[in-house]
Order: sequence, then structure tokens, then C-alpha cells
Amino acid sequence: MCIRSCFQSFCLQWVWRTAFLKHTQRRHQVAHRWTHLGGSTYRAVIFDMGGVLIPSPGRVAAEWEIQNHIPSGTILKALMEGGENGPWMRFMRAEITAENFLREFGRLCSEMVNDPETAVKELEALLGFTLSIGVPNTRPVRKTMEIPKDSLEKYLKDLLGIQTTGPLELLQFDHGQSNPTYYIRLANRDLVLRKKPPGTLLPSAHAIEREFRIMKALANAGVPVPNVLDLCEDSSVIGTPFYVMEYCPGLIYKDPSLPGLEPSQRRAIYTAMNTVLCKIHSVDPQAVGLEDYGKQGDYIPRQVQTWIKQYRASETSTISAMERLIEWLPLHFPYQQRTTVVHGDFRLDNLLFHSEKLEVLAVLDWELSTLGDPFADVAYSCLAHYLPSSFPMLRGFNDCDLTQLGIPTAEEYFRMYCLRMGLPPTENWNFYMAFSFFRLAAILQGVYKRSLTGQASSANAEQTGKLTEFVSNLAWDFAVKEGFRVFKEMPIKNPLTRSFHTWARTQSQWIPTGTRSYSSIPEASPVHTSKGGLVISPEGLSSPVRELYHRLKHFMEQHVYPAETELQSHQTSAARWSPSPLIEDLKEKAKAEGLWNLFLPLEADPEKKYGAGLTNMEYAHLCELMGTSLYAPEICNCSAPDTGNMELLVRYGTEAQKARWLIPLLEGKARSCFAMTEPKVASSDATNIEASIREEDNFYVINGHKWWITGILDPRCQLCVFMGKTDPHAPRHQQQSVLLVPMDTPGIKIIRPLTVYGLEDAPGGHGEVQFEHVRVPKENMVLGPGRGFEIAQGRLGPGRIHHCMRLIGFSERALALMKARVKSRVAFGKALVEQGTMLADIAQSRVEIEQARLLVLKAAHLMDLAGNKAAALDIAMIKMIAPSMASRVIDRAIQAFGAAGLSSDYPLAQFFTWARALRFADGPDEVHQATVAKLELKHSA
Repeated sequence: MCIRSCFQSFCLQWVWRTAFLKHTQRRHQVAHRWTHLGGSTYRAVIFDMGGVLIPSPGRVAAEWEIQNHIPSGTILKALMEGGENGPWMRFMRAEITAENFLREFGRLCSEMVNDPETAVKELEALLGFTLSIGVPNTRPVRKTMEIPKDSLEKYLKDLLGIQTTGPLELLQFDHGQSNPTYYIRLANRDLVLRKKPPGTLLPSAHAIEREFRIMKALANAGVPVPNVLDLCEDSSVIGTPFYVMEYCPGLIYKDPSLPGLEPSQRRAIYTAMNTVLCKIHSVDPQAVGLEDYGKQGDYIPRQVQTWIKQYRASETSTISAMERLIEWLPLHFPYQQRTTVVHGDFRLDNLLFHSEKLEVLAVLDWELSTLGDPFADVAYSCLAHYLPSSFPMLRGFNDCDLTQLGIPTAEEYFRMYCLRMGLPPTENWNFYMAFSFFRLAAILQGVYKRSLTGQASSANAEQTGKLTEFVSNLAWDFAVKEGFRVFKEMPIKNPLTRSFHTWARTQSQWIPTGTRSYSSIPEASPVHTSKGGLVISPEGLSSPVRELYHRLKHFMEQHVYPAETELQSHQTSAARWSPSPLIEDLKEKAKAEGLWNLFLPLEADPEKKYGAGLTNMEYAHLCELMGTSLYAPEICNCSAPDTGNMELLVRYGTEAQKARWLIPLLEGKARSCFAMTEPKVASSDATNIEASIREEDNFYVINGHKWWITGILDPRCQLCVFMGKTDPHAPRHQQQSVLLVPMDTPGIKIIRPLTVYGLEDAPGGHGEVQFEHVRVPKENMVLGPGRGFEIAQGRLGPGRIHHCMRLIGFSERALALMKARVKSRVAFGKALVEQGTMLADIAQSRVEIEQARLLVLKAAHLMDLAGNKAAALDIAMIKMIAPSMASRVIDRAIQAFGAAGLSSDYPLAQFFTWARALRFADGPDEVHQATVAKLELKHSA
């Protein structure tokens, strides 16, 4: 027998062995050993098939060589040629087909197999099954993804004009997570079918019609795409719409670290990837008929809202990082966005490479394509740079040495793109990465949700349930980096101007009589709004917010300040435990003026469903203005504890909980309280609380002793947000839970009202309360058992700065009153304003107010840019300084008024009382000092 016949026979037998191995669908374990044949060393491979031993290539080759008088080692030399990148190893990794293996192997043996396709067909007839199982990245069709072959075959024969009666071969690609994709062989045609998954789908998802359209259009623009043949929107054929394209053989690199390749080859592959992305982004949409393929502009805002909705539709549990991103992303959109064709899911494993040349044959998976911001594609293509190699759904290489591998870093890849496109690098790269990982997290959550109903196209879909949180944490890391970049690098271009009032006494009422402005800088350009910079004056706010501020100031002057004397009298009257009719009247006026529910931050309410949609910094300016009166916050429905409870419901409540509690609170028809503090433990540490929540039937039963429950005595109080322990043995921060307790539930006993320096703070008051066997339906649990500490921290949110801004309002009004007082009073022969001590007190008060205000605005701005967690140090600092500053400033004003300052004729005594009380209500000074010190020491380390 000639060597060519021997070689062909050997190849076919070995292909048969390999096909048989794959056909059994058993995993094989590969053990390497070194064997000496013909004086040379070769690697032999043994496959262990659950007890069935398949002979190694070395053994088979040796037998054939002896039987056919072939020089020893000839076949094995050909097998080992090329090492890891040789035809044999590539065939074993399913990177090339049996036909390609035969062709390349034959060339190495110096004689080509005459007709590999015929040889394979002969072997298929002998075996009784096809060898097409060796098509790379395919597997038998999953049970839940089967499609009717008869109707499909009829459709394809009509489409292609095929008359043959040969069987239709069908396999499923294991690649991709969204639209099921199949390999089809019919007669002599190799095809790919891509369809929508079965079942109920998320809105606008799985748009295979768009995939078909864009590939058809881009084929004429020089972009490498598969040749699409037909779109079938008739669901009766296989159950869902689908399209058909020609099969394009090539290599898909699933592992982005590209093992087995040389560093120069890896760099060439990523360069080719970058080049084809530039080619996509250079397409003129109008020239290829895609001008209506997506909306022009605002791509990122629309995408964020789309993926928020997709995530919400597939949400199975609350993920903290996703909640923070949903708040953060809408506040940090890029200012400038180009519009091009974008792929939407551009990454290495969506590219098909030539088997011999390092070039892209086709870009696959266009489901998410549209017209949009090209930088989103660039960032998404760099996901692998930040994922570990152990990541199961989408491998990365952040734990590898890229220099050694030869792979460009993300920064190099990005610069490469910008150079090719002739663009300057974008500054907000971290935003694009945060958005990309947020979108990936939403996609993974959708895959996981579909896996629960058997609709996901990947067998690994269920793993994604644990991965969404991991990816969302990566996204949040980039969000924090972007927030700090903006905060630290942004130049201050905002006006150093602030308006404030002086008050003079007229007919027992304190009303504004003059306005003073200190400024040497003209009003800010509209460009410099609170989103882009630190706004230290109301005049630097954006036009709509500035108009809102002035409307609020006018409302305060016309309605609130004149009503203070009557409202204060009501608080000390016999009717004090009933709401003041005047307050209710002023609430209606505020609501009619649009000065209602201003507190809810844009991050928590991006669609402005519940409030004015202000950022933390924008609201800080309005909050200070409301803080100049003790009554304004309630009049505008912006007072604690309702603000915190409403935010809690917005962030964490179910739709049913929102309908029952949030809406009445937002409308001002109800009030609420928050029960956490306990008399027997140091409640500044929320993990100390002892009140119990135990499960009984379909209820939770509460027992506990609480006090300083603000607002619980108000007859309008309908909801008590209760924090207690559900599991004392759980980890320290997972023992607590939060329940929504209706105030008419039996077992809630008011022991007594508590006073603050003798003030009752009617009608809401501060109650000491006993909860005895209070039964609450299980659906009133917020988030779930063990989530209480997380909720309590989230509830603080922007509320952490509200008290501080109101304290600055207290201080501004106290200083204004003081200045008016010292100008009108004479002692020891001259006006008080001429006394050196008074001048020093006024100067010191102004300095302290400005210092505190700037730090509070900085904290609010940092919360907007980088989130509450990133602003922890600044929040702790303002908790330290704002109450103490207010106490000092108000005390100086009281001193200037003499005994009158202690009376109820002026708001100073109450200002001072609440400033001192807030040094407990917002946490003891010592707690904030410890936080600042720990963070400072950590930073220095």
C-alpha cells in the first residue's frame, strides 16, 4: 500500500475515533506523556472515556506504519507539527473542521488527500451518523430549544430551490446567550439559522429583524458580515421569527487571553479587532439606508433607561450596586456624544477570524445594534480587560500579565481606536466602563431570569444568578472613579455670590426688609450648572432650579414668615396636639406653587415620578432656604421623618407597599415615623437594637421598647417604619429587618411624650412606645429578613445632608436677626454694633457659616458624582461641624438679644434647641469623629 493510501486510511480512522468520542457526549480527560519514536520525542495523547480507553495517536500511528511499511514516526511527526497551533491540536480544540484537518494534515505529510469531503461522506455512511458534529462550537440541540425540522426543511428547499431529498442536519451553537442559533446542513449547503427564543420576551429584546436588516446593509459598506439570505417573520414555520444566513467557517476565540498563540499574534488579533470596529463606526448611515435605524443623539440616556427597564423586568432580588448605579448613571451622562452605527455587543468572541490569516471574516451577533455613541462600543470591547480569567460566562484576563501576553492594555486599545478615527481621547472613559458593566449585569440578570423558565439558550445560564452582583460591583467601582475624576479635575467657574436676608420686627412678625449680596463675579453662564460643577450660590444654579429657588423665597416671604407667630402660638395652646389648620392651608398653597416634595433626589427618582428631580446639591440650596423657618419644611412636605421614609419606599418598597403608603405620604394626606432608638441600648450603633421580630404563620410578631420616635404622636401618623431583629444569630449586620407597621395595629402603646429642653414639638412630638405582640402581615417586610441595616443606611441617603443644610438656614437667620438687633440697641452710651465684641462675633459667625456651607455643598456634590459611599468622609465631617457651628452662631445671636433671646418671641431659642438636639439625632459627635479619624488614617496608610 502506498503512503498516501495508508495516510488516508489512518486519518479517516482517527477522525472516526474523534467523532465517536464526541458523539458519546462524554468529557474526555487528556493526559500528556512523552514517547520516544524513531529516536525522537513526541507527545502522545490518551483519552479516558469512562473506562473505555481510546488508543493514543502514537499507538495507532505505529501500528499503521508497521503494517504498511512506512518509515517509523512519519505520521506522528505530522501530528505534532506546529505544536499547540498545529492542525491536530486545533482539530482537538474544535477550532477547525474535519475537512480542514485532513487538508492541512495531508499537506504536512507532503501528499494531499485526494477528496477529503468524499472520504468523510463514505465514513459517515459506514458509521450511520454524521461527522458534522465536529462543526466548531456546536452541540446537539438542547431539549428546550428543539425546532420542527420538517417545516424548516420545506421552507429552506423553497427558499434555496433545492430538489434533493437528503436529510436536514441540525446542530445548536453553544455560543451566545440571547437568540438561539443553529447550524444547518441541507444537500450541499451549510447554513446558520438565528431565531427569537420561545416564551414571553422582554420589550424590544431579541430583535432578530434588526440584525437581518443591518447585516444586509453593512455588507455593501465593506464591513465583514455574514451573507444573510432571508428573514422569516412567520412564526408558524418553527415557532418564532428567524433569519437564515450562509455558514462562514473560521475561528472564534472564546478565551480573550488567546492561549497557545505568540505575543505578536495576540497583538495582531486585537489590532484587527480594533480596525474592524473603526470600520463599523466610519459607515455613513444615510449612505447605506440606515438613517432611521435609531434616534439621533441622547443614545446613552436612552440606553440607561432601556437597561434599567430590562433589569427591573428580570429582577429576582435587590442588588445594592445595581440600585446605586440606577441612581448614579442618569446624573453623569457625557456632554458630547457622536452618533454612528454601533454594534452594541462588540467583543472578541463575536468576531469570526480567518483560520490561517489574522483577519476578521465576519462580525456576528448584531442584536443590540443601533445608531449611537461609538465610545460605548469601544468600552464594551474592553470588558475582558477587567474580568478575571475564572469568570465563567465571559472570560477575562485582568489577572494576567498583558505585557507578557502581548495584548494591548485597555488604555492602549482606546488610544489605538482614537488615533485611527482621528479623535481626541474622551475624558470620561470610566463612565463608559461603568455603563458597559451595568449593561452586562442587566443582560446577565435577563439570562438568569430566562433560565428559571427554561428559555435561555445557554446551558450555563443559571450560573449568571451569582454573577450579576459581581459585575454590578465592577460597574460601581468605575462609577466611583468617574465621580472622583470629575470632582477633582473640574475647574471652579461658578459665581462666588450668595443672597441672604435681614429681618426686622414689624407688628410682632419677622419679615424680610432688605437683601444684601456679596459678589465680585458676574452671574454664571447657563453652561456651569450644578451637574457640571460645585455651585456655591443659588445664582449659579441652572435656570429651572434657580427659578424654583426664587419662587420658594417669594413664598417664604409672602406666606411662611408672616404666619410664624400664629403657628408658634398654636404649638403652646391647648389644641397643640391637633394639626394647625393654618399649616394645612399653607400646604395647599405650596402644592399649588409647585413647591412640594422637593427633597427626593434625582438619583432615586430619575423619571421624576414622585418629586422635583433635583440633585443633592440643587436641593441643598433650597433646603437651606426652608431651614430659615421651623415650619417651612413641613409646609413643603419636606420634613423628617417623612422624607426618609418616603425615600425608603421609593428605593426598596414593592409596588403594593408604594400604593398603600408612599402615595398618601407624597400627597400629604398621611404622616409617618421611624422606630429604631431604644432606651436600654446605645442606639447610635443600630446593630445593638433588641426589639424582636419573629415569624408566626403568615405574620411577623413584634415585641420591643422604643423611644424618641419623632412624629408618632401626630394624629395623621398612619405608618411606623419599625426596625427589629429577626435572627440574633446571623452575622452582625444581617440580624435586623424593617417592617411597615400600620399605626392602628393592636399592641402599639404610647407610654408618654418626650420633651427636648422642655419643648414638646407638638403635634408630632417624640414618643416613648411599647410594642407588645404586634402582628404584621408578612408582605409588610421591606426587601426581606436580614436587610434592615442595609435599608437603614440607604434611608439616610441624601437625608444625611438635609439636617445640615437646615442648620445653615437656622444660622443665616440667626445672624441676620443679630445684625438687625445690634444696629437698633444702645448700651453704655453707644450702639451695640460699635462694641468690639459684637463686631468680632458677627465676623466669626460669618466665617463659620461659610466654612460649614462649603463643606456641606462639597459633600452633596460628591454624593451626586460618586455616590453616598464615596462621600462617607465628607458626610461624617459635616455631621461633626454643622450642629456645633449652628449652636455657636445661634448662641451669639441670643447673647446679642439678651433675655429676649431666651423667649418665644423670637425663633432663636427653638433654633438653639434643635441644633443641640441634632448632635444626637444625626448620631453623636464621637461617632462621626471616629469615622473621620479612621478614614483619615486609612487614607494616610
